[in-house]
Amino acid sequence: MQERLINRAIELMKSGTVNRVLGFEKGLFDYDNTPCVFTTVDEIKEKFTFNKYCGANFAKYLVEESKKDGKVAVFMKPCDTYSVNQLIAEHKINRENVYIIGIECNGFVDEDGLDLEKCLCCKSKKHVYCNELMCDEGEKLSPDRFSMVEKLENMTANERFDFWRSELSRCIRCNACRNVCPACTCEKCIFDNPDTKFDNKAPATSFEENMFHIIRAFHVAGRCTDCGECSRVCPEKIPLHLLNRKFIKDINALYGEYQAGETINERGPLVNFTKEDAEPNIVHERGNE
Repeated sequence: MQERLINRAIELMKSGTVNRVLGFEKGLFDYDNTPCVFTTVDEIKEKFTFNKYCGANFAKYLVEESKKDGKVAVFMKPCDTYSVNQLIAEHKINRENVYIIGIECNGFVDEDGLDLEKCLCCKSKKHVYCNELMCDEGEKLSPDRFSMVEKLENMTANERFDFWRSELSRCIRCNACRNVCPACTCEKCIFDNPDTKFDNKAPATSFEENMFHIIRAFHVAGRCTDCGECSRVCPEKIPLHLLNRKFIKDINALYGEYQAGETINERGPLVNFTKEDAEPNIVHERGNE
C-alpha cells in the first residue's frame, strides 16, 4: 500500500494535478508518524510513509490547506470522508482545492499495537466523497456502536456520575481532543478566551473539568461523525467518544436515523428544526393550561 500511495502521489505532483500532498512523514519508530504536507517529489520519495499506525483523520487539516493556492492531494479512509462532507456542508473546506483519493481500510492500531476503538466499531467501508478510488468500494456497515452507551444508560444516576468523574479526573486539559476534532473549527474557542476565566489551564476544580468536556460535547452534537479522534489522541485514554455517541443515539431516537457527513450539504436535524415542527407541541401544551 505504501508503495502504491507514493507512486500515485508522485504522478499527481508531476502531472500538475496537485502542488502538494498531505500524508505521513516517517518518524524514528514505526508508530511515530507525523502528518506532513509534502511539496516536492523528492520529499515524497524520502519521507512519505504509510503503515498500520497511520489511523489519523486528515479532514481537519484540509480546513487550512484548502484555503491555499493550488490543490492538495490526500489519501483517505472511508470514515474520514464523512468528516470531509460535514466540513464542506459547514463551508469550512473549499472542495475545489482538495483532491481526495479513497483508499482501502483494514483497520489501524495505536502505539501499543492495539486495534483503535473507532476501527472496532467501523461504521462504513464506503467512501461518501472522493475524487478517485484506489480500491473496490465497500458498503455501509451496521455495527453495534452503542453497546457501551446502553450500558451507561442502564446505570443509576450516581453510578454514571461516578464513572464520568473517575474518567474525567484524569484530564490534564491538553486540548488534544479539541484540536484534533473536525467538528471543532471555531475561529475563537471559548476555552481560549481569558474572559471565561478557565482558558487553557489544568483543571483546578471538578467544575472546570466537567465544563470543558460537556460544553465540547454539546457543541458538536448533531455534527459529530463519530470519527473517534478525540479518544484516539487522549494521552489519558479517556473514552470521550462515548459522550458524542450518546448524543448520536439520542438524535436517532428523537429525529430518526441520521449519520452526520453521510450526504454532502445535508442539514443536520438540530439545525433543520422549524417552527412548523414545533407547532403541534405548542398547541398541545397550551391546550393543557
